[in-house]
Amino acid sequence: MNPLIFNTINYGNKTSPVIVALDFADEKQTLLFARQLSPDLCQLKIGKELFTASGRHLVEQLVHQGYKIFLDLKYHDIPNTVAAACKVAAEMGVWMIDMHASGGQRMMEAAVEAVSKYKQRPFLIAVTVLTSMTQTDLAQTGIDRPVTEQVLHLASLSQQSGLDGVVCSAQEAAILRAQLGQEFLLVTPGIRLATSFNDDQRRIMKPKDALAAGSSYLVMGRPITQSENPVLLLEQINHGKI
Repeated sequence: MNPLIFNTINYGNKTSPVIVALDFADEKQTLLFARQLSPDLCQLKIGKELFTASGRHLVEQLVHQGYKIFLDLKYHDIPNTVAAACKVAAEMGVWMIDMHASGGQRMMEAAVEAVSKYKQRPFLIAVTVLTSMTQTDLAQTGIDRPVTEQVLHLASLSQQSGLDGVVCSAQEAAILRAQLGQEFLLVTPGIRLATSFNDDQRRIMKPKDALAAGSSYLVMGRPITQSENPVLLLEQINHGKI
């Protein structure tokens, strides 16, 4: 069953759809920021830079504080290596793990098998096409399909491989929701506010619009981490106000 059934009008006791990307350089800054928030307000994402700087210790500290952690390392390797990495992440208490769908079905199935025996196994999701990529970028990799078709192809492969969902642009959420059903998780970066800079993201959308389009979770970094009042902002998003 989909863990998130989100009502944008009545937040109540529903799970927050927001995953805050912790775009800090080190553990100290990260923990200072996390103390401002609450696990009831959001989930947290640790990516390559922060994990390289702070490692397992930071992940386990935040898990101990009650946060659900999305470990965003985008695994892409031979099946045995990805499976072993997923086991370690599961033992750390990570809530969600991602990998590149372009790693293929055998890799994704190995990851599913690796975490299947854990009582509280992490969600496994696959990256389809990075939200920073345009049609030109995709063509430069030798893929001639339109972006949306490539996203749907890789998302379908991920579902067939037993994964729980995919990372995709909110612009592709509606078609993926229609094709892959209500239970499949759609985790969407590139979420911006009206006053936000686009930064390195290209296929973007506002929070309320992304949820209406079918997104399950919204990944937001600088709009929240650089906000003067991140708690208020998260509450507004959770209540479907922006």
